[in-house]
Amino acid sequence: MTLARVLLASCAMNLLLSSGCDRASPAGAQSVETSNANIETTQTVEEPSPQAIVDSSFDDIKFEMEKTDPFQRSMLTPEIEDLLGRRIRIRGYMFPTLKKRGLKQFVLVRDNLECCFGPGAALFDCILVHMKEGETAEYSIRPVAVEGTFNVEEIVGVDGTHLAIYRLDGESVK
Repeated sequence: MTLARVLLASCAMNLLLSSGCDRASPAGAQSVETSNANIETTQTVEEPSPQAIVDSSFDDIKFEMEKTDPFQRSMLTPEIEDLLGRRIRIRGYMFPTLKKRGLKQFVLVRDNLECCFGPGAALFDCILVHMKEGETAEYSIRPVAVEGTFNVEEIVGVDGTHLAIYRLDGESVK
């Protein structure tokens, strides 16, 4: 079954139912100076390495949207935009698939209770995971942690509504 069919089936189902004190500033860090009356402080803001994995959750990719509103890219928060193109680790559940081994793609959802397996799932509660070349995943009913590069990929159904907006190029599933 193709990912598009799995996604359509899942969406149809959803519709129905500190850096230490003495450490030197790392490369890529910025110093920010602020002045307020007689107090002057310098704060080091560390820019994460593009290769560093950012621990994320579905709460980090949530945004304000009414269920009846059409998705617009401008709805994404600056925090979500900052995650795009970055390597993240996110925990969730694999949406059930017919195939159990050697999965090259699957849908990762927030939870297995009411959000994504029942009615009223939000658009930001699922991520399409495409495993990188040579990598596969095994289906699990338990929560999994998926690592990979996070991006936006808008999948639109035949009726013009968005079925999914997030994509993760998966490196590993644990």
